This record gives sequence, structure tokens and C-alpha cells, in this order.
Amino acid sequence: MAPDNRSFIALKKFLKKPVDGMKTIRVAIVADSASQFIHQALKGYGIAEGVHYDIFEADYNQIDLQVFDPGSELYESKPDYVIILRSSEKLLKKFYSLSGEEKAQFGAQQTAYAASLYQQINSQLKTRVIFNTFPELNDAVFGNFSTKTPGSFLYQLRKINMGLMDLAQESKNLFLVDLAALVAQKGYVQLSDAKMYISADMVFSIDILPELAAQLHKVIQAIAGSFKKCLILDLDNTTWGGIIGDDGMEGIQVGDLGLGKAFTDLQLWAKELKKRGIIIAVCSKNTESIAKEPFISHPDMKLRLEDIAVFVANWETKVDNIRHIQSILNIGFDSMVFLDDNPFEREMVKQNIPDITVPDLPEDPAEYMPYLRTLNLFETASFTEEDEQRTKLYQEEANRNTLQKSFANEEEFLASLGMECEVKPFDSFTIPRIAQLSQRSNQFNLRTIRYTEEDIKRIAQSPDHFTLSFSLKDIYGDYGLIAFIILEKKDKDTLFVDSWIMSCRVLKRGMEIFTLQNIMELAEKNGFKLVLGEYLPTKKNELVKEHYPKLGFSTTSENNYSLQTDSYPNDKKVYIKRK
Repeated sequence: MAPDNRSFIALKKFLKKPVDGMKTIRVAIVADSASQFIHQALKGYGIAEGVHYDIFEADYNQIDLQVFDPGSELYESKPDYVIILRSSEKLLKKFYSLSGEEKAQFGAQQTAYAASLYQQINSQLKTRVIFNTFPELNDAVFGNFSTKTPGSFLYQLRKINMGLMDLAQESKNLFLVDLAALVAQKGYVQLSDAKMYISADMVFSIDILPELAAQLHKVIQAIAGSFKKCLILDLDNTTWGGIIGDDGMEGIQVGDLGLGKAFTDLQLWAKELKKRGIIIAVCSKNTESIAKEPFISHPDMKLRLEDIAVFVANWETKVDNIRHIQSILNIGFDSMVFLDDNPFEREMVKQNIPDITVPDLPEDPAEYMPYLRTLNLFETASFTEEDEQRTKLYQEEANRNTLQKSFANEEEFLASLGMECEVKPFDSFTIPRIAQLSQRSNQFNLRTIRYTEEDIKRIAQSPDHFTLSFSLKDIYGDYGLIAFIILEKKDKDTLFVDSWIMSCRVLKRGMEIFTLQNIMELAEKNGFKLVLGEYLPTKKNELVKEHYPKLGFSTTSENNYSLQTDSYPNDKKVYIKRK
């Protein structure tokens, strides 16, 4: 059973399980109402997902005391994430205490208050802050006329939510869990328990807590770099109605008539995900030429071949074909979602590739999209213009894989690519992509230290750091920014590699050697005699376990390495020209 479907009682049972070996994330919860059950739900949900949330929970209704006192328990707990939970009910009480003129300014005043909370926390801690949006509580004072008068609570509540979204957009370390959207989906009745609120000042009902915990967890994990990157689609009765091999292109259901609308809606959703940077792949038991025909010629298809990064249609097993897709994309199975209408195929994939997410689609295609929207499968913490080009990048990579098979050896293949790399310090154009690469990269990530855009800006301006970004292109296209280095000055002779992160799309291209050559050139030019490296192992970065030894670093202690600038041979051949 997916954790999202577990009851609060089921989540509490996870609290008894050992957390040894789990990744620990320190979290502080500060709320304007009783939060002990939220604490338990989030901790239980985390354990169910293999994460240990070490939670500091403030006494309820102490937001100002905790945030504005620099010596408070909140700051002593040194959390990685601060969650500030505020309720519409408490907001309503404040609103009723105001004069008519003050009510008309309530939304602006509350947005300013939220900004002051964030700024105070940000000044004391280098941490991420999570606020909630406010569920719409219509106090029925003005009825529907509340939408026409600034003096109504609903009018001001909506202004607050818009103000919070603007504030989060402006503040790189501030994120929102959209409680308003969750309640719109589930209903206000499920959000709150009137008896519990009156007797124990608990705003959230027991029934909504697993959902709230799930959303908080997804936001935190997205910030930490764990999220879905790829949607794999079956075709027959999933992407369109009917069986293309039997019914022919004229017989499949897609378009604006009847059940075809359900499949059109799914295609439109997939296309929007592709625009957002999610990789779309096809995995179908079909003859490839027949399977591709609707993508090329059907007038009602919303998805086209150019939207598909990897298209696999044959008569092999779905398990083998998904593994093939993964080998091309070079991302973790836990970053993939597979949609298939057939329960047997779904179960086969689940059993053989346990890390992949395989939703149990409803039997009725009309329910596909309502169901998928409830899952919030593709949570993210960033978005850049380069995301929109992701499908093109992977299509180009598939072309490179095809070309490689035609060469007798790797050297000839690399030389044929005509690779050029632009190397430069971080700047205003590259910082958003660097921050995103920091958040997203798991495999080629030596220390897995996550930095937000605000962090990267600070490091770029720091006199104690050197920075390098690497953008690569070849005869097939532009990879874009594919690697970055952050070097910290330890003393006048020593540089420490704080971050060495690279996109897995450029593995086996010689970029590791090319990057090291640039590091050593920078170190020598600035008079440094020693470069230190560290490998901090995670479940996902075993790929780079031997990275430093392979490049000639000496082992100084477990997972710590060093390289003298005057002893670096710099004699390894690379087929990359510096632009």
C-alpha cells in the first residue's frame, strides 16, 4: 500500500521501527495550534519512506516567541527545515478583532508578517522555511457578496494566499505546502474536526494528517533532490483507447468525443509535464512502426514523436524495456513513474523493479486523470528554461548512443563528437541552473551537499571560494550546463573541493578528467599547492566511490583524498576543447 493511503494509526505504528541507517533530516515544527499529531504523522511517514525526521516541536501558539527570540529552542535545534503552520481559524479570530478599515488591509498586513517571519529565520539560520497556504474558510457573513467586498474575510484570505505565493517566488529558501489546494480536493469537512478544535485546539483532523504529512514530505524531498524525473507510458488503453494493432489508427479512441476525451486529457497532462522538464518515454508491446503511426499521423493526438525522449515498442517484456530506457536516460528507477492499464503488467514491473513508482490506474479511463492528480507524483522545488529542453537533450543522447555502436573504439567515437566546453565562474545566467543541478544530482555528487539559488549566489560572491561552471556542446546539440565545481580556500596553500557535481548525461565523455585539469590549473595559477577531496557515501552516489583514486588522488583517511598541484601529470588525453 502506498504511504499516501495509510491511516494515521498505520503511520503511528512506524514510530516503533528502528531508524538505524536511515538518512536523518532535522525539522522544526512551529504552529499556532496543537501540533503533536502532525509531528507523529510526519515522523511516521518519513520512516515509511526510509527517512528519519529528527523533529523539534515547539509548544503550540508560540510562533512569535520562537521566531523573534534569537536564543529560542527553535534556533538551538539547528533544523534543516523550519515548518510554520498557521490556520484559517486563528486567522479569522484576528480578523474579527479589527476595525472596518483595518480589515481591508488585513491581507497585506498578514503577507508582511509572513515576510518578517521568513526574514528573521533566514537571518539566524541557513535553512529552508516551509509555510502553508490557508484553506478557504467562508465565514458566511457576506455570502457570495464576499467576493465583491474587500471587507470580507474570504476576500482577504485569498489575498493572503496570493501574497504568500508572490513571497515564495521572491524568496529562494521559502517554500509552500499548498494546504488550500489539498482541502479544495478533499473538502473542508475532512480537514477539521470541530470537537477536537474546541476541546484540544487541534485544527487538523486525524483523517487529513497522513495527507498533510505526505505533502510536507514531498516538498522536503524535492528540495533535497529526490523527485520524479520521467513518465513512461504504455500505449494501448493507456495513452489511447483500443489496440492499435487490431483496431487500426481510425479505430483507436482519442479526441473530444466520448471516452476519447479521457485519453486526450492524459496526453495533454503528459505534454505539460514534458514542458516542465519531465522526460516522457514510451514502453509498449507493439510493432514499432505501427505504434508510432498515431504520433505521426492521427489528427487528434496531442503527444507527438518529438515529445517522446525514448520510444520503445517491441515484443520484449515491459521489465526489460524499462531497464533499457533507464540505461539510456541514466537516472535512478526511483525517479521514474510507469503508467499501464494492465494489472498484470503493473505487477510484473513492481515485482522486478521495486524502486519504480507504478500507480494502480482505475479500471475506467474516465477516472485516470482525477486519480493521477491526487497523487502529486511530480513535486519539484525548482524550474528553469533549460527544463523545457530536456526531451531534446535526451533525444540527442539516444542519437549519440546509436553513433557509438558504429565505431571500433571509444577514442574514435569521442573524437568524432567535436566536443567544446565553456568554462567560467558562476554568473547571473548560470546560477539558477547550478542551484537546480545541486538539488537534482544524486549519482555524480561527491558530497551530496544541497544548495539553493540563494546559497549559490552567496558562494559566488564569497572571497573564500572559487567557482567553475561547465557547459558542453557537440555535433548533435548543446548539453547546456552539465557540471560545476565549488572550491573552498582552507589556507594559503590548500583548496578543498566543497562540491563536484556533474550530470550523468556526460559520463564516459572524458569530462571528469577535463574538469580536474581546470581545477588544477586554477589552483596552480593562484598559488595553491594542495587540493583536498572528500567522498560522503549515500545510497545513490556509489558511482563516484572511486572517483578521486581513479584521478590520481592519494588517500589520506577513509573517504578523504589529496593531490599535490606540482605532482599532477596532466597527461591524460581528452577530446574536449575549451571554448
